[in-house]
Amino acid sequence: MTDCLFCKIAAKEIPAEIVLETDRAVAFRDINPQAPTHVLVIPKEHHADAAALAQADDGLADDVIKAAHAVAVQEGVAEGGYRIVFNTGPGAGQTVFHVHAHMLGGRGLSWPPG
Repeated sequence: MTDCLFCKIAAKEIPAEIVLETDRAVAFRDINPQAPTHVLVIPKEHHADAAALAQADDGLADDVIKAAHAVAVQEGVAEGGYRIVFNTGPGAGQTVFHVHAHMLGGRGLSWPPG
């Protein structure tokens, strides 16, 4: 999509602090972090939300989650615990309609979330 912010980040048309890139995913720091480590992980191809990602070709959702875990390991939060969150739809707080996983860590994360 030509007007999608995250598609432009994946295409490197807009700068972002990229921390990991695979063949099918890109991970970059959130500009409004909610934890000491807050990284967004997106598929390079456009899918609006987690429901659309679930319907995508085999393995894409798996690739996004594997990339999120790799970021947690790389950032040093894997052993202490981290959270992966997909907000799906405006009622869940999704504001950019390109599916993205929030990988959060580096502090205690209470339950239930917001």
